[in-house]
Amino acid sequence: MIIIGIAGGTGSGKTTVVRKIMERLPQGEVGIISQDNYYKDSSHIPLEERQKINFDEPAAFDWDLLLNHLQMLKQGKSIEMPTYSYITSTRQEETIPMGPHEVVVIEGILVLSDKRLRNMMDIKVFVDADADDRLIRVIARDCIERGRTAQEVIDRYQSVLKPMHMLHIEPCKRYANIIVPEGGHNEVAINMITDYIKAKLTK
Repeated sequence: MIIIGIAGGTGSGKTTVVRKIMERLPQGEVGIISQDNYYKDSSHIPLEERQKINFDEPAAFDWDLLLNHLQMLKQGKSIEMPTYSYITSTRQEETIPMGPHEVVVIEGILVLSDKRLRNMMDIKVFVDADADDRLIRVIARDCIERGRTAQEVIDRYQSVLKPMHMLHIEPCKRYANIIVPEGGHNEVAINMITDYIKAKLTK
C-alpha cells in the first residue's frame, strides 16, 4: 500500500489537489482519509467551552486512532473512519467504512507534523498558497458549511488561524518531498505526483 500525505494551511487547496489526483488514477484504487475526521471528541465539554477549541494545533487530534487505522489498512484490514461535526464540535455516531486500497491519501493541515505518521508515508506533499487567497476560501467555506458569519471567520483567522499556521503548519514544509504552490491550479505538480504514484503501482 502506498501512503501519500498532503498537508497545507486551511484554504490552501489541499482538497482540490486530492480530487485531481484521484481523477487521474484508476477508479477504486485510491482511498481518502481526512485528518478532520480524527479530531478528539469534545462531547463531554460544555457547549460554550467547545466554541473555544483550537482546531489548528496538534493536540486537537486523536493521533493514536489515526495511526492505528493506517496500520490496519496496511495489514489488509477494514476500518470504520470516524466523522466529526464542526457545528457541535463533537464526534458523530456515524462512521465511514473503508477497506484497504492500493493507494491511501491522508489529507489535513497537520498530517506532516507527527513523526510517526510521516514515517509511514511514501511521499509527503505540502500545498502552499498566498495567505490572502487562503483567507478568502476560509470565509466562503465557513460561512456556507459551518454556519459562521464573515466577521466571526475574520476574527478567528486573526486570533487563531494565522498564528497557528505560522507556529505549527508552515514549519511542516521542511518535511515535504514536494511543495505545491498555487494549490489545485498547479497542474504540473499534480501530474508529477500522479506519475509517481502510477510508477509505484506498476512496480
